[in-house]
Amino acid sequence: MAYEDLREFISMLDAEGELARIKHEVSPVLEMTEIADRTVKAGGKALLFEKPKGYDIPVLLNAFGTERRMKLALEVERFEEIGERLLSALEFKPSSFVDALKGVGMLKEFMSFIPKKTSKAPCKEVEAESLDKFPILKCWPKDAGRFITLPVVITKDPETGEINAGMYRMQVFDGKTTGMHWQIHKHGAEHFRKMAEKGEGKIEVAVAIGVDPATLYAATAPLPAGISELMFAGFIRRERLKVTECETVDLFVPANAEIILEGYVKADEFRMEGPFGDHTGYYTPPEPYPVFHITHITHRENPIYHATVVGKPPMEDAWLGKATERIFLPIIRMMHPEIVDMNLPVEGAFHNLAIVSIRKRYPGQAKKAMYAIWGTGMLSLTKVVVVVDDDVNVHDIREVIWAVTSRFDPARDVVLLPPSPTDSLDHAAYIPNLAGKLGIDATKKWKEEGYNREWPDAVEMDAEVKRRVDEFWNKIKNMVL
Repeated sequence: MAYEDLREFISMLDAEGELARIKHEVSPVLEMTEIADRTVKAGGKALLFEKPKGYDIPVLLNAFGTERRMKLALEVERFEEIGERLLSALEFKPSSFVDALKGVGMLKEFMSFIPKKTSKAPCKEVEAESLDKFPILKCWPKDAGRFITLPVVITKDPETGEINAGMYRMQVFDGKTTGMHWQIHKHGAEHFRKMAEKGEGKIEVAVAIGVDPATLYAATAPLPAGISELMFAGFIRRERLKVTECETVDLFVPANAEIILEGYVKADEFRMEGPFGDHTGYYTPPEPYPVFHITHITHRENPIYHATVVGKPPMEDAWLGKATERIFLPIIRMMHPEIVDMNLPVEGAFHNLAIVSIRKRYPGQAKKAMYAIWGTGMLSLTKVVVVVDDDVNVHDIREVIWAVTSRFDPARDVVLLPPSPTDSLDHAAYIPNLAGKLGIDATKKWKEEGYNREWPDAVEMDAEVKRRVDEFWNKIKNMVL
């Protein structure tokens, strides 16, 4: 059964020994961050701070901070299961990654997860006057203030009426206004631009905080425009998501969310947002972003405030990123059959490095794989792509370094692209949102690629010797290891 809400997930974590209840009084200003940072880097438990200093609302942090908890959150044994389910429903071979996901979106099975409307909505149990009621974190010393870090931000496309649910940090300016960090490549920003181009004065926005795990993950997933994150959440859960109508805006929100904010963003109002200690490990500098005006706040009885802390990796968000890598890999492999596996290292902050293994069948195929990555959805923002042969485990950095240093000639095996779209948080870019790209071909080269000798054999033990040693290895393993 799918988790009905965040509380069921917390109860499951508790039952599995994956939750630590912190009964000491801890401040949401910096102190919770320090505890969460130490915990996540040690592979520790989810944290429920029961006595935030100055507040009577508990704070949940590090809920997804390990591979096991992320799998428990999505109720899978392997992340790839979700992507394989999507593929199994396809009745045609699409021509692009976007077509693949849009094809999924048109399927009868996927359409069966249209959110279910309900008037029974725990998220409306109590009204609140101000954000000041909630223990919103200030995470790092140079942050501009308190930031809402796990909001599911819901908007409607002004042209098509399609709903988007994305995750964008929100700096708290006061009890009724926040920043809305709509980066240039995000769908929320696209809705905002369309609204401004149509000459409309404002766009309605609803924000859900403290949702069930599948809905939270879906809001982070790199889905193309036109694919509903709320339907995708239902697909992951194998059960339709319950939504309820807002009170002051024409939008629907998850009915079992802990906290709901309703309001609007004006087309001509911007305010400096940041700095913010970000997942790159650096502070994102101040920039002007739209302002969210809150018209209505409701929450559940005895709400739980759900947040995350980002900073120098690894942090909790690493496992949201890893889930995305594995979930969408089956679709990428279908589009590009030479691709065997892919690793987006946590240390690369999602968009800075992709390591791809291929089953090489013809000369130049490694470069074809690079261009495939740079032409696929949000992977187009990837700064460095390393391509290796399929005998290299892309998740073992030792093997990757071995391949790069032994199969790569810097004079011949590099692809350099001129400034191209890059992540807004790429601090190395000389011009915001534009940076060069690097491809490294670390595959074994063929004569057809200009390599004028035979590639040497790798050092490997004879299979028969390995078989014979296997027969008594367990008897001596504890002595030698």
